[in-house]
Amino acid sequence: MPKALPPPPKLPDPASYEAALEELEQLVGRIESGQLPLDQMLAGYQRGAALLSFCRDRLEAVQDQIKVLDEGSLQPWTQE
Repeated sequence: MPKALPPPPKLPDPASYEAALEELEQLVGRIESGQLPLDQMLAGYQRGAALLSFCRDRLEAVQDQIKVLDEGSLQPWTQE
């Protein structure tokens, strides 16, 4: 039976949503290039999943703040 790889070290959260998105875009580019060894690809996938979760959490937090500002209901955004 193959040995399980040890979990990668926990990297710090990005400084901002924008920083996370930029890191995620760079990471996707490296993974899609097909030039990474399998273990680095797996670590990249795991980091990408963590970045995606961070971005989703930040977006949800902002959405909750907007709901408060709009008196409890999220209003549809219209471009004016």
